[in-house]
Amino acid sequence: MRKLRIALAMGLLFFADACSPRDFLTRRLASDLIASSDTFKSTQQFWLRTGVISNKDYFSPEYLVLQRRGWITGTIARCPPEVAPPPCWEVALTPIGVETFHDLIPSGAADSQYFSVPAARRQLTGITGISKSGTAADVDFLWKWIPLNEVGAALYAGGVPYKSTVGFRQYDDGWRIIEGGAPKSNQGLNDALKNSEPAP
Repeated sequence: MRKLRIALAMGLLFFADACSPRDFLTRRLASDLIASSDTFKSTQQFWLRTGVISNKDYFSPEYLVLQRRGWITGTIARCPPEVAPPPCWEVALTPIGVETFHDLIPSGAADSQYFSVPAARRQLTGITGISKSGTAADVDFLWKWIPLNEVGAALYAGGVPYKSTVGFRQYDDGWRIIEGGAPKSNQGLNDALKNSEPAP
């Protein structure tokens, strides 16, 4: 009887050793995989264009925020052939805008009329559910924006939680997050973040 117990104990040890922590999709593993994903960790960039821009761009939500903050000003301008339909706007930074964007503009881009500004990053706030079906799973999670500067704080509300659903797939080495595009069910992280909705 003692030999049977020893054999069972050894068998369990070998079985446990053969299993990877990634073999079981837990909330902790899902959280770690989402938070460490390059897609999730990527910094949200805001692209600022000065000079002549279209009416559509000038009245976009982002540019309206910049106008309300007094960071940009615009005057009606003649549209170049590549920008249509009229009217167009000649956009420039105001003195307050120059002060705000001065340290955010990459070196060497000061003379450019189109440059990116790092504005915010994402923070995972929790996993709300996992739905598994064989070797596929959908993970529901909550996240929010963390502004990196004054521009990010103006454009991305830091306290608003968003809910998203991302697909996972089980492989021979364990569970992996789906990174690319996919249908609504089992969708990739990039699509999950694009399709986020404010959480209740």
